[in-house]
Amino acid sequence: MQPRPGLALLALSLGASLNPLNSSMFAVALVVLREDFGLDVATVTWVITSFYLASAAGQPLTGRLADRFGPQRLFSFGMLLVVVSCAVAPFLPNFFLLCVARVVMAVGTATAFPSAVVMVAELSRLARTPSTLPMSRLQMANTSAAAVGPVVGGVVVSLVGWEALFILNVPLAIIAMVLVRRAAPADVERETGKLSALVRDSDIPGILAFVAALVLGMMAMLDAVPGYRWWLLGGSVVLSAVFAWRELKFSPPFLDLRLLGRNRPLLLVYLLFAVFSGVYYFAFFGLPQLLQEAGGFDPGIVGFLMLPLAAASVLVTPMTARMMDRFGVRPVLLVGVLSLALATGALGLLTVSFWPPLVLLLTALTGIPYGVVSNAANQGLLVSTRPEDRGVAAGIFQTCRYVGAIGSTVLVGVLYGSGINQANWGVMVLVMLGLSGMVVVLALFWRGRET
Repeated sequence: MQPRPGLALLALSLGASLNPLNSSMFAVALVVLREDFGLDVATVTWVITSFYLASAAGQPLTGRLADRFGPQRLFSFGMLLVVVSCAVAPFLPNFFLLCVARVVMAVGTATAFPSAVVMVAELSRLARTPSTLPMSRLQMANTSAAAVGPVVGGVVVSLVGWEALFILNVPLAIIAMVLVRRAAPADVERETGKLSALVRDSDIPGILAFVAALVLGMMAMLDAVPGYRWWLLGGSVVLSAVFAWRELKFSPPFLDLRLLGRNRPLLLVYLLFAVFSGVYYFAFFGLPQLLQEAGGFDPGIVGFLMLPLAAASVLVTPMTARMMDRFGVRPVLLVGVLSLALATGALGLLTVSFWPPLVLLLTALTGIPYGVVSNAANQGLLVSTRPEDRGVAAGIFQTCRYVGAIGSTVLVGVLYGSGINQANWGVMVLVMLGLSGMVVVLALFWRGRET
């Protein structure tokens, strides 16, 4: 069947949107789940935490599988996992099994973005367009899905129930899977040979050490097991050392640390995106609480006041792609990080006023650098990576997003510990300004191979 790049990109974007959609829309179901299963507040949050951990650990792994066995094949398998886990989840008898279903769903949705990045070059060639266009479309899908998640979740839970949040994914995953099978270019033959040889060359001990180190580290950040944070962190450090030793000894490694160490542009992209994500999620998690608790706004009004953040991000995305085609990645990245610092500083105005028009203006201003920097970082990833490594590189890139998100969540909790008020928000703005300064410095040092 003749490939259709436009339709294939639409299907890939739909699949890529499922991970951010499901990471945000379940937040509104916590109260209902707590009542239905008779849980306490700490326990019910595992429906979110389990998804975050599995997504963060699963992205690099699924990216490597896309590199090795083909992106279309891996994408279809991932969507199948989503369909099965979401069809079964509403009928599971206890909360533990529900969290297991969320883990399987997370792994399934984690296949989409790395698979799409691996396909970008071929789709761009077939469509005769620069690679910035498909990358910007993927970013629009990620941004808009994360933004509308709480709105969709709130409507679905109030009208039907939390079970519908799972069922909603089934038709979306089926549509994405069928369209990719019909419209995307076929996988080229990548790995051949006996199954035993493929398993032997897959560096399974390295993969397990990587996943375990990442999961333990993030559980320590989240304080997921109260009283054991330092034990978890110590375990993460030990397993990280084991992983590094294994990767330096084994050939072919799951993650070529020597090559990664020599690829300074890619390392800078990862650091920049992780710190940048921390700044963004500071605003995404911290601002709604401030508006509701200190500003006295109704939750529905808070959702409306936060909407310009996502809307501005989506609106500037195609403009950013055109700017990168004309001026290159680095100038656009620098403009984005400087606007991030300006927008972050402007958020300090909320220490003196909650005037709604001012809040709308500030959230819109915050959304602009998110759209610009996210797209420029995505393209920076592409031009800093060898084609045969783009799957695992894209997976680690997405993990950097989760590292930033989880880190900001922890810091928001610390800084709001004495109360959600304008004084503590002022301290938070200073922290965000410091992080924004780090992003600017990293962007100044980044130089990639423009294509």
